[in-house]
Amino acid sequence: MNPHNRPKILVVVGPTASGKSELALRLARELDGEIVNADSMQVYRGLDIGTAKPPPEQRAGVPHHLIDVAEPDRLFSAADFAEAADEAIRAITNRGKRAIVVGGTGLYIRALLKGLVDSPSGAGAVRKALQEEAAQLGNEAMLDRLRQVDPELAARMHPNNLVRIIRALEVHSLTGVPLSRHQQEHAFGARRYDSLQIGIRIDRQELYRRIEARVDQMLAAGLVAEVQGLLTQGYDRQLKAMRAIGYKESAAYLAGECGLDEAVQIMKRDTRRYAKRQLTWFNADPDILWFEYPGKFASILQHAIEFFE
Repeated sequence: MNPHNRPKILVVVGPTASGKSELALRLARELDGEIVNADSMQVYRGLDIGTAKPPPEQRAGVPHHLIDVAEPDRLFSAADFAEAADEAIRAITNRGKRAIVVGGTGLYIRALLKGLVDSPSGAGAVRKALQEEAAQLGNEAMLDRLRQVDPELAARMHPNNLVRIIRALEVHSLTGVPLSRHQQEHAFGARRYDSLQIGIRIDRQELYRRIEARVDQMLAAGLVAEVQGLLTQGYDRQLKAMRAIGYKESAAYLAGECGLDEAVQIMKRDTRRYAKRQLTWFNADPDILWFEYPGKFASILQHAIEFFE
């Protein structure tokens, strides 16, 4: 994209159950906008209840893009998202509308706004050796190794995120340069859009209350039946989409591996943990303006109007 003629986009971020979808919808109505989904699970067809997709009647009033664009057995990557979002945003702006990107998948947002790091490929011997080492030593040992060569990146990494840990070790092994430095150099001057990022600030205990209520609502709406339907269609439990929170626990319950009460408690616990990781990711971005919602909606709207105009 021409850096002197970047399209303007509004980006709404925050943890799960914070009210992002509702805020984006209100802004779209006020600003004559269209919504671009940036939730990595809402892209999948058939995953409706457990991903908290906006209902069809809500989407009918304001055009929504990048919802239901992939089958559950397709690996939809951040690069796929950025390419599809670019196309959607281009079409929206060409129609004279305003693009409002909304979602809690931090990597998708980063890929859209700054692109993906062009670091060395490692499909060969280095990655294989690291994977074998991880199988023997465990995730925590690999994260300890990363702390020695890239402490900045390791501080933001969870031991369970083995794919990213191995990727970071791989890049350092191939280049001698920490992946965090690759990311910093790549991000400098690489902004792809003129963007205003709005984050929803919410009290932690209130957020947890909403998360628990949302899980209960999903179950009442038929989450377990939705998962049963996907399994009946032949979608494997090990697919990325089927490992999403709510889906993997429901599948375990249906397989007789745990009781329903236990599955529900795990869903709530893991959703709280996911929300904490989202907050950690977004809090590290100095470009995000944080507001309480709905209390500060008027201020959010005013910022958005001034940004676009």
